[in-house]
Amino acid sequence: MSVEVTIQVAGAEECAQALSRFDSGMQTRVHSRLAQWAETVKTETTRLAPVRTGYLRSTIFARAREWQAEVDVEAAYAATVEFGSHRAQARPFFQPAVQQRLSELEGLLLEAVDSAKTEANL
Repeated sequence: MSVEVTIQVAGAEECAQALSRFDSGMQTRVHSRLAQWAETVKTETTRLAPVRTGYLRSTIFARAREWQAEVDVEAAYAATVEFGSHRAQARPFFQPAVQQRLSELEGLLLEAVDSAKTEANL
């Protein structure tokens, strides 16, 4: 004994195309918003970094790859400046910059998703 079931879903192809457009649009927009946010954090970090020679500021960078935003400092002594040591008082510049801009991140990502939904006609 065998049973055969056939299901026809109207609009399945259109739905699949819309979801594909949404996925592509969302990835592009989220990446763009992450890059924008990381650059803003970099600018704020650079503004807050203490200046003696300017090297610390010159090593601050930002980049976005896929679903990640990265802001970092390459200067080997950056952590000592940020957190202090037994010889030097802490002069935070990195963490305050991130904290000042963190609340913007959720809004930027929600905007990216909404924009992709609109473009995909979802």
